[in-house]
Amino acid sequence: MLDRDGFRPNVGIILLNQKSQVFWGKRIRTHSWQFPQGGIDRGENPEQAMFRELHEEVGLMPQHVQVIARTRDWLRYEVPDRFIRRDARGHYKGQKQIWFLLQLVGHDWDLNLRATDHPEFDAWRWNDYWVPLDVVVEFKRGVYEMALTELSRFVPRFDARQVAHFERPDHRNRYLRGGMRQRDFPPVSDSPPGQAGLAPHRAAMPGASFELPPGATFEPDPQTSLGLTPGDNKHNV
Repeated sequence: MLDRDGFRPNVGIILLNQKSQVFWGKRIRTHSWQFPQGGIDRGENPEQAMFRELHEEVGLMPQHVQVIARTRDWLRYEVPDRFIRRDARGHYKGQKQIWFLLQLVGHDWDLNLRATDHPEFDAWRWNDYWVPLDVVVEFKRGVYEMALTELSRFVPRFDARQVAHFERPDHRNRYLRGGMRQRDFPPVSDSPPGQAGLAPHRAAMPGASFELPPGATFEPDPQTSLGLTPGDNKHNV
């Protein structure tokens, strides 16, 4: 389903934990990282599509999250021709996205990368709000920066006193990273849109580690390759 300009309607999801960190997923069998996203099906509105994608990609249900905010308008990115099927070139240009900012009100162990038979991610971590854009596929970076900047003013401030109980290790989560410390969490910017987020793209935390689903593999340095190959025409490109 394309609009008259050749852009497919799509949703993007920025999921926060209680420390105002964001869900950061490694695309299956690649070295690139991204937020959950996916196309809007015919007959769906953006919020309906967001909840469907939330379950399909990370296994969460509506009761596990609270919607904090969404972008006011569509954010667009074009996909280079080498990543578009030959029979779609000239018609399909890229994605136009509504981005949602969600607060996780459930638990880490509610997340499930294998909620469907076609998983999008094979590993994940909680990351600082200003994610490292150099591990995002290049043609998506501008939209990520715009979405993060617009929604940054709605991010709750992290108060360690209110979430001290989340410091206790949880051994029930098969996919969760371990070893993250309080000093890894920077204060959240409350600058107005257009001013926040243009500079502080912090690097991924060097001490963080995480477990993978059975049979998954992981390259320790995700910056070595983006892992997207020409002809990748998946619905969330």
